[in-house]
Amino acid sequence: MRGTTTPGRRRRRRRGAGRSAGPRADGMSALRWGRGAAGLRWALWPAGCPCLLSEEGALRGIWGRRRSSASPCEQDRRKDWGHAELLEVLEARARQLQADYVLEVTERRVDVARLPEDGSSQPPRKAQAEVEASLGLSGRWARKLDKEKRVMQKRKQQLELKLHQRAEQRARKQQLRVEPRLRSRQLAARLQQWQLHPPGSPWEEPLAWLLQEAPRRLHGEEQGPADSMSRTRCEGQQQRLLAFLQCCVVADQLELAHHVLVTQHSRARQQRGLTLSMYNAVLHGWARKGSFKELVYVFFMLKDAGFSPDLLSYTAALQCMGRLDQDASTIQRCLKQMAQDGLQLEELFTSVALCKEDQVALLSAVRKAEPTFSPPQPPLPSSQVNTSPLLRDIYDKDRPASYPRQHLPLNMLKGLFQEQLSVEMATTVTVASVEKAPSLTKEVLQARKTLQGLRVRWETELCQVLRQTKANEARAAREGRPSLFPYLCLLSEGEFAGLLLQVVVSRLPRQHWEALGAPEAPHEQPWPLPVVVQLGKQLAEVLVQTVKMPGRLAERQGSCKLIPVLYHVYSFRSFRQIGILKPHPAFMQLLATAAERMMTFEAAEVPMLCPPLPWTSPHSGAFLLSPTKLMRSMEGTTQHQRLLEACPPTELHGALDALTQLGNCAWRVNGRVLDLVLKLFTAKGCPRLGVPAPASEAPRPPQSRLPRGASPEHKAELRRELARCLKMAREMHSLRTDALYRLSLAQHLRHRVFWLPHNMDFRGRTYPCPPHFNHLGSDLARSLLEFAQGRPLGPHGLDWLKVHLVNLTGLKKRESLQARLAFADEMMKDILDSADRPLMGRKWWMEADEPWQALACCMEITQAVRAGDPATHVSHFPVHQDGSCNGLQHYAALGRDSVGAASVNLVPSDLPQDVYSGVATQVEVFRRQDAERGVQVAQVLEGFISRKVVKQTVMTVVYGVTRYGGRLQIEKRLRELSDFPQEFVWEASHYLVRQVFNSLQEMFSGTRAIQHWLAESARLIACTGSAVEWVTPLGIPVIQPYHQDAKVLINGGIQSLTFSNSGDTSQKPNILKQKNGFPPNFIHSLDSSHMMLTALHCYRKGLTFVSVHDCFWTHAADVPIMNQVCREQFVRLHSQPILHDLSRFLVERFCSGPRVKTVRVARLLDKLLSVPKTGSFNLEQVKHSTYFFS
Repeated sequence: MRGTTTPGRRRRRRRGAGRSAGPRADGMSALRWGRGAAGLRWALWPAGCPCLLSEEGALRGIWGRRRSSASPCEQDRRKDWGHAELLEVLEARARQLQADYVLEVTERRVDVARLPEDGSSQPPRKAQAEVEASLGLSGRWARKLDKEKRVMQKRKQQLELKLHQRAEQRARKQQLRVEPRLRSRQLAARLQQWQLHPPGSPWEEPLAWLLQEAPRRLHGEEQGPADSMSRTRCEGQQQRLLAFLQCCVVADQLELAHHVLVTQHSRARQQRGLTLSMYNAVLHGWARKGSFKELVYVFFMLKDAGFSPDLLSYTAALQCMGRLDQDASTIQRCLKQMAQDGLQLEELFTSVALCKEDQVALLSAVRKAEPTFSPPQPPLPSSQVNTSPLLRDIYDKDRPASYPRQHLPLNMLKGLFQEQLSVEMATTVTVASVEKAPSLTKEVLQARKTLQGLRVRWETELCQVLRQTKANEARAAREGRPSLFPYLCLLSEGEFAGLLLQVVVSRLPRQHWEALGAPEAPHEQPWPLPVVVQLGKQLAEVLVQTVKMPGRLAERQGSCKLIPVLYHVYSFRSFRQIGILKPHPAFMQLLATAAERMMTFEAAEVPMLCPPLPWTSPHSGAFLLSPTKLMRSMEGTTQHQRLLEACPPTELHGALDALTQLGNCAWRVNGRVLDLVLKLFTAKGCPRLGVPAPASEAPRPPQSRLPRGASPEHKAELRRELARCLKMAREMHSLRTDALYRLSLAQHLRHRVFWLPHNMDFRGRTYPCPPHFNHLGSDLARSLLEFAQGRPLGPHGLDWLKVHLVNLTGLKKRESLQARLAFADEMMKDILDSADRPLMGRKWWMEADEPWQALACCMEITQAVRAGDPATHVSHFPVHQDGSCNGLQHYAALGRDSVGAASVNLVPSDLPQDVYSGVATQVEVFRRQDAERGVQVAQVLEGFISRKVVKQTVMTVVYGVTRYGGRLQIEKRLRELSDFPQEFVWEASHYLVRQVFNSLQEMFSGTRAIQHWLAESARLIACTGSAVEWVTPLGIPVIQPYHQDAKVLINGGIQSLTFSNSGDTSQKPNILKQKNGFPPNFIHSLDSSHMMLTALHCYRKGLTFVSVHDCFWTHAADVPIMNQVCREQFVRLHSQPILHDLSRFLVERFCSGPRVKTVRVARLLDKLLSVPKTGSFNLEQVKHSTYFFS
């Protein structure tokens, strides 16, 4: 039976295996000896001589006993000669049999001598003549050997031919293809005809013929993949191939790009995926090199694929002819054909982005055909004016303006620009850590020396591995497949290794810049996300496989086993298995011992040392060299950039100028606060004040091992405690590292003036570009910053400082401004004590809601009070004015909701209205009614409904929080109440979130109606297969990047990677996210418009202004002016028909054209036209509301 073995067979096999495993004799094992002898028996037996004595004697020892009349001595001699001859024969036969496995076979001629009958001792070779004479070479064995020799020679010739063919094939693969293989017989014949011309024949004729011929698609190739999955896969492959070709051109690998394009074009299946952009990418590469013949080859392929040349194609052809100084007739034919295709000559200079050198070559070619031609001049910046009614006053030249000027002299600014340029050219900034420096013991110095030596060795080894990786990727590209080779050519091996080891006026500034004629930054073409992930995966694998260290650092490097510094493990996250790269504990111990004090940041992660460049377009602004996106977005999303590029330039002027103004604010570090924070940070931290503690202070589990005999409940409790300790340790490490970055950068910039360039998200909300040190951080981060340019307090500045201090304490939120000012005067002794003895005095500042900002404000007030005349004190301190639940303010203004407007301080009042307390009061009314009806949970909640319990849910409901999310928020607040019965938390949170939503419905009926209309409109739009789009009142185009996840698989290497991309526009919209995201995103776009309008008007009035979304900052002396501008611009914004403009835009965008006939579109049209009705609230009241922003 198959698959089974009897014991007897196993024993025999073991004995046979034992025999065959013995020593080899003359290069062959005994087993092969036996097989060779058995196979040669009949081949060696001579024909016609059934019983020759020589063969009897020679073969007797192997094939059995034979009788002989020879004497014993003669028999011994015959036996020796016979054995010698047999060895020669068997060796020759063995070599013949091995010819199937080796490339060359060396034949030895084997002669078998016949023993002399007289018994004389004659050598075998000498007796050969006698043997041949007596036998006449008629033995069967000789004929057999001759025949096999001929067969082997023939087989050898065939093998040599096959090897030669393979070598030629390999050489052809290594040779890059230039000439295309065309599918159209007519084109192929025409190409062959021109190739047969004499060497001096021109190639202009085929180009003119190619441009004149009308292209066509062959065999119905215009039909793309039917199903969405195949279409998505095809689009992904097209993006990767286009990025590969473009990268080859940039990396000076044009021949390789041409080779891959020719290879893809020659395969019918791959040719269907080629696009005109791919041919144009290679065309422009050859045009820049002036290679006309190769350019014509690409045009042949373009025509063979059925494409019509576009502006880019004609631009490439004319550029090439301009560089080669072609005759005018060919250029004229090209221009004539371009006109017949409906393309204007002027468009070559206005619609195609070219560098200056390319423009010169293009103009040279055009002027050969049309000597009087002049390219159209770009419109003057002064003629480009934004016509939005909201921005009319900003760009009105007849109205007076007092723009703020830089407080630094021109020579100093030039030096700062030069210093920033040096920083960005270096690409990185080295910053000293503020961690407590260790003592330089022998152990620390040895660890640092070891690290330095390891890094030098790692860099050398990484360079070697990267060279090998590039060679492998180049081999793949030469086979016609797009690979990572051109991306790896963008940097040298040393630069890659270094990166891997790191893992380890009267006018606005934009108008000034445009008037100077500053060059436009080149448009950045992002790589496809799969390419980025694949490249990162490849480099990570190189790092894992190459970077190693001795397992025991005390031993010699050569005698100790090397261990990887990074190792790859798998872990489970929920139900998914993910791969993780972890540093080896030995390496972490080495780093901890060395305690190196220097940290490296990217240049774009550090504040600028000079004013940022003005934003002039979606591609140009902020840093001097480091590329920065105007609109930040998720990695892999491109729809936002496409919308910005398609938007008329003047429509973006409001957003560009607002971002420029925010970035122009100069900052400096508050040194006194920084000293106090560092004192706590280098000790053991102070979590109560927001100073994270070091890892040594992390809680540790009570027992490291489970005790024997522990009950299951006890084991579960210990496991939960261990998980809690690990979670807290990770959180403490994260917070500590974040604070370390922030404080180290603050110390680095301590005596410098610096700037924070800004950009925005897809809704228009603004953010500073440097992520680690800015004014959008926590209380501690904000306290470290103050304006670099000071301003005298004036008559009311000190009062605003006092009011701001009380606001930071959170003690008088429902009191009037006069009451807050009086409270500050009452607490003046505590304020002065806090400033003088912050860590040793009464520590009043530590009880504030925002303690560090309160302390900074105490210090500023103390300096002003002790200055003699507070009005002359130059203050650098920023004073804040916060919106009162700003999202609900916008909703109330949209719906003209009088009740809601009064709740969020849109209506003038003597005291500030607290919407959170109002909702809590309404919820308490509902609870009391339910308790009287006997509802148990309502009775349990008696005395526990407070402002704090409902605040977060009320604040976030306007931004789209669901009942589920609101329940989690309330549950968290209830668990913080020690005296609340915890067994009712789940039921009570369900009850409260329902009552909070009911209360909001009662108080903000207009708000809920608008929110429902927005959400339902978004749902219907997404059901038609489109993502929701709109334009903000300031002209910023917005599109929601919520689509179904696109799964991308990258195989190979140490692990296959599967990642999801929710921003892929080829996927269907995610209906739920589109619906839930539209109301909050639309409100965010309104609050960003209000902030930008306020920023531009404050800038026009000469104020210093920055913001944290709905929290506006300025000098204490300028708070009244900022408050006036803030209210005026809110009224002006909401005086526009915002909802009707939105409805009109959505109808035109999603309900026009042939789609209007479908049922879904008809339903969407009905919903969009039913704009919610508005109330009777008078917006002008906002201008007189003291607590609108306060």
